[in-house]
Amino acid sequence: MKSKFLKYLLRSIIVIFVSAVILLLAPVTWSAINRDKPPVGYHFMVPVKIALLTGLEKLIERSPAILPEIEEFLNIEYKNAGGKSLQLDLYRLRNLKEPAPLLVFIHGGGWKSGERSDYLPYLIPFAMKGYVTATVSYRFLADSIYPACVEDITDAVRWFCSNGENYGFDPGRIALIGGSAGGHLSTLAGYGWTRSGLLPALQQGRNTVNECRIKAVVDIYGPVDLTTDYARSHPLVTALIGHSYEEAPDLYSNASPITYLDSNDPPTLILHGTSDSLVPVSQSDDLKKSLDSLGIPCTYYRLPLWPHSMDIVQRVNLFCQQKMEEFFRIYLAGDQP
Repeated sequence: MKSKFLKYLLRSIIVIFVSAVILLLAPVTWSAINRDKPPVGYHFMVPVKIALLTGLEKLIERSPAILPEIEEFLNIEYKNAGGKSLQLDLYRLRNLKEPAPLLVFIHGGGWKSGERSDYLPYLIPFAMKGYVTATVSYRFLADSIYPACVEDITDAVRWFCSNGENYGFDPGRIALIGGSAGGHLSTLAGYGWTRSGLLPALQQGRNTVNECRIKAVVDIYGPVDLTTDYARSHPLVTALIGHSYEEAPDLYSNASPITYLDSNDPPTLILHGTSDSLVPVSQSDDLKKSLDSLGIPCTYYRLPLWPHSMDIVQRVNLFCQQKMEEFFRIYLAGDQP
């Protein structure tokens, strides 16, 4: 009897082990065979961590080397908010001959944390490809609630509109790119969030005044509709707004990028993991539907079984960079309408 039990136990352990190995190997194997398709993930964080520990997956290099070909412009103050210096960094090729498109990366962190350097893994590769890249700081919740952070981003865009000649980029070809809270801020600014006194250049989605134009937006798992049942009760969202939904429903709508959509808004690339438990993929699904209904060009990649912050995994990050590059080639070209 004991012998049968031990055999059963051993057989069960073997089955579980083999099944686990297959589940871990399947995503990487599938992606190796289907290189043109979005990479498949693991759904849960535990297998992701196991894949990283065993070397099946690799994390991106968070602090890539700044190559000699790259020229840095660091700690440029674009705004002073009540004594707080808000700064940006720029990167470009030293031998840049013609004004290049500008890619502005806006970091995430739940509107309460994060650093400009978080996006170096994107900033440096795209600068090497001939773009001018930038990353922007903004006020966190500890400094002020909404709308301070989006006021800062729109003021940063105004700064970019006025400084293309000084730094070698074309203010008529600007893309706003952000992940999570940064995706929220990128879409808000890109779709024409308004406030009293804002320059006309930022009052319409087309953003065309004095040849300054946001021509593209990239939203990486960012929340776009804060009026949904999930968003209106989420502690990060309520902290951003500073009021409950019942107290100030208009503020939740005002802080939602989807509120500002119209047919003049810029083409949008969306990247979102289907297993995201922090920002539901339904947020991006709804954004895609709204963009399509208005005839706004939209490319959308739902990355199967990946959680939030999926692009810290090298395999996912490379896919995101590839799709961004394809998107920028189309919509940041000088002859695009």
